Amino acid sequence: MKPPTPYPSLNAVLQELVGSAEQILRDNFSAAWLQGSFAVGDFDQHSDVDFVIAIEQELADSQVQDLQAMHERIYGLDTEWAKHLEGSYFPRSELRDYAESGRELWYLDHGSRQLERSDHDNTVVVRWILREKGVTLAGPHPSTLIDPIPASALRRDILETINNWGSQILTDPERINNHFFQTFAVLSFCRMLHDLHTGVVGSKRSGADWAKANLDESWTDFIDRAWDGRPNPARSVRQPADEFDFRGTLTFIEEVIGAANDFDTGSP
Repeated sequence: MKPPTPYPSLNAVLQELVGSAEQILRDNFSAAWLQGSFAVGDFDQHSDVDFVIAIEQELADSQVQDLQAMHERIYGLDTEWAKHLEGSYFPRSELRDYAESGRELWYLDHGSRQLERSDHDNTVVVRWILREKGVTLAGPHPSTLIDPIPASALRRDILETINNWGSQILTDPERINNHFFQTFAVLSFCRMLHDLHTGVVGSKRSGADWAKANLDESWTDFIDRAWDGRPNPARSVRQPADEFDFRGTLTFIEEVIGAANDFDTGSP
């Protein structure tokens, strides 16, 4: 069987994650997959490792307690990959239908040792990535557990995220005033605007290239600087954003919001 990633140490962490989850959940375990950058193809050695574990029914309190201990143990493994896991435990009945998006799930945030309740992964976009591009770690292919998602529904979800996240940033710009989040925001808004137009979820690289080709050419160098700023997030998250690019990011987000709302989300 082909390894899920090109990184042997990460594959070992994923094997530990899935094997331990199977032991804890037993009959409640259904499947495990990778989504995010490892599914769409723009990962590197600094990427988050986005997983979804499908479960037959909502976790019992005892299972949550055992999973908490498991994630604490895995976080302490002697590899940086163990600290990059991010994912959710998704009841199958909820996973299948994109109309069920929005409820909080048990979720492990990037860099965290403990599960919390969050709607972070309970979105149309995550279901689309899983169904169309998900990497199977255990169990059936995700397309057998997730109903097809119309492009119009995917576009509506993307547009809602552009508006909501953009509004949050513009209301409280300090939330992205470090090097990591400033560059992450630029590339994410490039990708979302591209995905809105194509009706499929692509990579940040393809989104950046599309934005340079389709937005005003004055943004080209700005987007290139954001791409060049991707490496070493553990260090860049502790660095302040470049003041010029920080101000530019707010203007860029305003432009993306305007362009997104001008687009017909009902387009085929």
